[in-house]
Amino acid sequence: MKILVVYYSMYGHTLEMAKAVAAGAESVRGAEVVLRRAEEFEKVDKIIDGNEFAGKIRDQQKDIPVCSLDDLREADAVIFGSPTRYGNMTAQLKQLIDSTADLWMNGEMEGKPAGCFTSTASMHGGQETTLLTMMVPLIHLGMIIVGVPYSVEGMIHTEARGGTPYGPTTVAGPTGELQPTPEDIVIAKALGKRVAETAKKLRG
Repeated sequence: MKILVVYYSMYGHTLEMAKAVAAGAESVRGAEVVLRRAEEFEKVDKIIDGNEFAGKIRDQQKDIPVCSLDDLREADAVIFGSPTRYGNMTAQLKQLIDSTADLWMNGEMEGKPAGCFTSTASMHGGQETTLLTMMVPLIHLGMIIVGVPYSVEGMIHTEARGGTPYGPTTVAGPTGELQPTPEDIVIAKALGKRVAETAKKLRG
């Protein structure tokens, strides 16, 4: 049973969440987790060349393969992660999803569980809108959306951190100075586990 975690991360916050999601999925017996990243744009790569911090984060991801259509095709479930860009997913991840026309036409993603996670600079920076809009093309692909129920530890809170029923989230801070909290990581692991468990049940 192959669980694909595919994400985009420029400053490392979504990368850390992706690792936690992967760890959660790996906790389910029979799950083989595959970690992939969305391809960077050449124009953005040049910008990163001039940003020491972003350059270090890029180097941390150099051994993680770029997600291919075959990765999506072969997966039994997919969990998508993206930072927020004006209340929506990044163009890098959207480019990958927009390339799935053949998978859509052939119904190759239908019936597969899917989950989403994100990070924003601020508490009200579009976490929920990003997750909800990420789900729209997945529904078009015929995927089964899996969220995070409130029975998960840490979901009900009034603290300045992430966690939504639509998927795990984290607050990066206006300059990326924050890191996912331990509670954010717990919720990310919970989503990974839940998606893997759902895929296992559907496989019978």
